[in-house]
Amino acid sequence: MNNQSKKTQFRSFLLPGIFLMAMAMVVFTHCADPEEEKELTELQQAALRFTEPLPEDAFEEGMVRSEERIELGKMLFYEPRLSKSGIISCNTCHNMSTFGVDQLPVSIGHMWQKGPRNAPTVLNAALHGSQFWDGREPDVESQAIMPILDPLEMAATEDHVLAVLSSMPEYVERFRQAFPDEEEPLVYENVGVAIGAFERILLTYSRFDDFLRGDAGALTEKEKRGLEVYMEVGCQSCHAGPALGGNAFSVFETPAERESGESDPGRFDVTGDPRDMHRFKVPSLLNIAETHPYLHDGSVWSLSETVDIVAMDMLGRELTEEENTHIVAFLEALTGEIPAYALDLPVLPTSTENTPRPQFD
Repeated sequence: MNNQSKKTQFRSFLLPGIFLMAMAMVVFTHCADPEEEKELTELQQAALRFTEPLPEDAFEEGMVRSEERIELGKMLFYEPRLSKSGIISCNTCHNMSTFGVDQLPVSIGHMWQKGPRNAPTVLNAALHGSQFWDGREPDVESQAIMPILDPLEMAATEDHVLAVLSSMPEYVERFRQAFPDEEEPLVYENVGVAIGAFERILLTYSRFDDFLRGDAGALTEKEKRGLEVYMEVGCQSCHAGPALGGNAFSVFETPAERESGESDPGRFDVTGDPRDMHRFKVPSLLNIAETHPYLHDGSVWSLSETVDIVAMDMLGRELTEEENTHIVAFLEALTGEIPAYALDLPVLPTSTENTPRPQFD
């Protein structure tokens, strides 16, 4: 067979294959987004009236989203040398391996001091309208730098933090890469900006997101009934939005506070407004089955008990055992996936002779 015949035979063999591949791509493209063709159920439509699927990330318009900034933020999140003792990092109280919390009633800080409130999860926190239980900071960037300076928590100073970071050439270079347009990138404010960039990718997608996107079979029948009860009781009046919370404040005293007669002033400490006495930010319900103990004082360990307490105190509704069971089943379906990137521990730079030494006083 001559070369021309071989080429002709090869083309006759190849062209049908190419045609079939092209047709397959057309079919795949047509079916790639089946959600658009699915008719939503009444329950899905009802849920989408108060919430929506999680976005790809929590970056807002105008924010820089760079790999360099996110990676630096991740390193700083895990960096214990930012603390005075050299042993406490952001991850200490917001442990990635336990869904962004330390699973303690209140966190333990510098020299075994106790914090005043339960540490909320850092996962999905960037979707909240404000930060901390009392809402005193507007975003994760400003929130991130507060515990570092808190004498009860990391007990550092701005000078200490900058001395630590500037003592290691790798950090100096990483700040330069993360903030390329700034003449002096290694400043304290940028520590918060970098950590905030990392936190803005810490979204945990769950089966509930699949349900909201059109997959009616993503939830079990019991979980769907739980969603119905959740709405019937009125939980969505406070726990709404993509994070199912984090955007409203409610006056609330825990059973432990009422029993002791000592209640946290809450947002009143921030505003001085008497109407804000005992007012706290409504927490997100995402991953709630994994972020015990509950309430702002961390005084309740049972999710079922917490559901009963909040239903009675906030909605004046005494739940039946069946209602409670179904709501808890729905809440458990909100457990998502921790981003693998966040769980991959960074290798931190080695201290130099200029790195401040740990202090235990």
